[in-house]
Amino acid sequence: MNGPITLPTLRMMLDYLDTPVLVKLKSGLRIKGVLKTYDQHLNIILGDAEEIGETSIRRLGLTLVRGDSVVVITPAA
Repeated sequence: MNGPITLPTLRMMLDYLDTPVLVKLKSGLRIKGVLKTYDQHLNIILGDAEEIGETSIRRLGLTLVRGDSVVVITPAA
């Protein structure tokens, strides 16, 4: 995410803890998983993570995503 991470942003992340989220990265990758924890830099740990490709899904398991690569985090459908 570009710019500083604000306190309201970090507080909103509390609503997503232990729920499935979809994370879009600067590289264009999409990763779906259960949000386990995060820090003030928006580094996140996802449980049961999967990389969602155009035609395939790759299982990743427990995954660390660096906050500086995150574009958006949304609830997974």
